[in-house]
Amino acid sequence: MLILALDSTAVVASVALCEDDRALAAFHLNNGNTHSETLLPMVKAALDTTGHSVDDIDLFACSVGPGSFTGVRIGAATVKGLAFGKEKPVIGVSTLEALATNLLPFEGLIVPVMNARRGQVYNAVFEAKNGVLQRITPDRALAVTELEAELAAIGRPFALCGDGADMTAALLVSLRPVAISPLLTAQNAVSVAAVARRMYENGVRTTDAELTPVYLRLPQAERERLEREKQNPN
Repeated sequence: MLILALDSTAVVASVALCEDDRALAAFHLNNGNTHSETLLPMVKAALDTTGHSVDDIDLFACSVGPGSFTGVRIGAATVKGLAFGKEKPVIGVSTLEALATNLLPFEGLIVPVMNARRGQVYNAVFEAKNGVLQRITPDRALAVTELEAELAAIGRPFALCGDGADMTAALLVSLRPVAISPLLTAQNAVSVAAVARRMYENGVRTTDAELTPVYLRLPQAERERLEREKQNPN
């Protein structure tokens, strides 16, 4: 199965072309350019260097959040455009589950964290055992203090990953995460492809029209609008 996977939910843009569990090509950019400028050229490079075309793709995959509102929208729109009219499955993947997949075959608790601003992180907790992830919590937005209390109650070693890993580690008062290579902590479309393939093998079949971004909370502009309406009900 040939899988084209994208991730643009954070600062790093990532595109991968995988054949089953083997990465044929993978590109990652962290140069400050907007994802709308980088994603399609990266897709073209992945296809050109492997001698494939979009018509060869069996499964399209995209990280659908949580993450940057703009980045999530760009990734979803890009993969929808690529898959349009192809009648191929399009699977949306949790950004946090893909981040946790980066660390396999790590054994133990994996805690992906992304900076959600406003003193919070987007987060989930996973248990990794024998190369398999088991979700312990849903994706959510919460304060680092809440996350620390939860991890303290679990009372086991854990590894952090994601663009909020350094910030979270610095804010933890009584806990210290297991050291992980920085090369494994950023978004990686190879992991997006791996999660999508796992979902496909478990019976998930969705289309480009069904691909839905996951924001976990309203965009700032919408929050500000609701706040204004609350203050001025008339």
